[in-house]
Amino acid sequence: MRIVFLGADHEVTGSCHYLEVDGKHILIDCGMEQGPDLYVNQSIPVNSALVDYVFITHAHIDHSGLLPFLYGHGFRGQVFATEATTNLCGIMLKDSAHIQQFEAEWRNRKARRAGLPEVTPMYSMEDALGVLDLFVPCAYEEEISVCDELKVRFIDAGHLLGSASIEMWATEEDETVKLLFSGDIGNINKPLIKVPHTAKDADYVIMESTYGDKEHTAPPDYAIALADAVRNTFRNGGNLVIPAFSVGRTQELLYFFRRIKTERLLPEYPDFEVYIDSPLAVEATQIFQKSVSECFDEEATALVNQGINPIGFDGLKIAVSAEESKAINFIRHPVVIMSASGMCEAGRIRHHLKHNLWRKDSTILFVGYQVPGTLGNALLGGIREVKLFGETIDVQAKILNLPGISGHADRTHLTKWVQALEQKPEKIFVVHGDDDVCEEFAGHLKAQGFEAYAPYSGDSFDLLTGEQIVVGSREKVVKKEKKSRTASNIFARLVAAGQRLAAVIKKCEGRPNKELGAFADQVNSLCDKWEK
Repeated sequence: MRIVFLGADHEVTGSCHYLEVDGKHILIDCGMEQGPDLYVNQSIPVNSALVDYVFITHAHIDHSGLLPFLYGHGFRGQVFATEATTNLCGIMLKDSAHIQQFEAEWRNRKARRAGLPEVTPMYSMEDALGVLDLFVPCAYEEEISVCDELKVRFIDAGHLLGSASIEMWATEEDETVKLLFSGDIGNINKPLIKVPHTAKDADYVIMESTYGDKEHTAPPDYAIALADAVRNTFRNGGNLVIPAFSVGRTQELLYFFRRIKTERLLPEYPDFEVYIDSPLAVEATQIFQKSVSECFDEEATALVNQGINPIGFDGLKIAVSAEESKAINFIRHPVVIMSASGMCEAGRIRHHLKHNLWRKDSTILFVGYQVPGTLGNALLGGIREVKLFGETIDVQAKILNLPGISGHADRTHLTKWVQALEQKPEKIFVVHGDDDVCEEFAGHLKAQGFEAYAPYSGDSFDLLTGEQIVVGSREKVVKKEKKSRTASNIFARLVAAGQRLAAVIKKCEGRPNKELGAFADQVNSLCDKWEK
């Protein structure tokens, strides 16, 4: 029985852990890197077609975004997640596939005009739709027997609608080891969803450390803080532009804007308009409204029971089509614009930045963590000009950050979460944090009396003995090569298909000879065709 750390090790995004239990191949999260990659991440140690199960802590792309890629390389196992996470992945993975294909088409138009080789998307819409058929929705607090070697239970992590920590009982050689994967642990001050739940015990804990070196300041009243930002911007005649993640943060902001309206916190602008310019956010908001009993906290549930929509109000406008999105930039009076992506790396927000960054009267308000290397991080850092769609934009708008509105627990609450265990685990593996933060938080846990270690990608441990069996790579990414991915991606897909075939053949052992013979004839016929 072993665990191999693959992604979000000494980094914040790209969460992925591999578990091998008595011949079963298991992934916990399968996330995409967002922002620049710091370390060279190791690949899954088995072919994708051999992976039996994937468990997803929540729907954010840095935890689920490579599922279609896994499917495209042969994965046909089961994906376990909470019901809300399943529903959110249903829109987020399709949106990710659309972005992949759209960006490839855009790059290829430029490449063809320049006589350069074309690129291929990381995965297709067919891959996204295929992996969505493999999801198994699960309820919170229900113990699920996955197979003889594995039982799991999802508990509410309070980070996002449907987010979970996963308790996992793994059995090999008549010995059972309990693992606890924290997922992303939520901030206690979040609206709409419940506070994080805790587990009673675990032999090994794999926990995040995003804010493991920080304490959130005493949170302001976010409705008042937002009202002040709107007021100050509108007085200048500009727009308030909010880069916000479509799932989670957008709905929280709608909750606060509803309060501004109902509590009359902006009497001088009672009819102000808020535009959601994100088809994904619109779909996600609908899923939020269908998840009241499973995920909403007491306050939000009480509003629903009174017939009040916690995230709806007069003046809320929706932009779905490209034409509706473009029309926002021709509105002649000040408005609030919420658009994705939250780190300004892709999506419609970049168009709104192009139209507003140069305006001294407008404000760009950040309401979430910005990974170093992203445009959002650069703007918060004071960069004075940016390049968008081939055009250099002078940054004249006011850049603000709303402190404390974080989806992640801070050091104190991370520590309380692990201290809730009734007995100390054998080891805590600290992941999902910046390079120095992982080490710092691991040191902090040691000072609290825990055995803690911050693994690197490729580090592997025997879970029966607790010993490290492989030391992973400490190699840092120096520079990403800018070259055509067409040949390499397509050939890699072919290689993956061949590996999937080998995996299928291996699984056929013991089947009737007649079936095996027919299968062999089909494979040989295919080989004969391509050898000619």
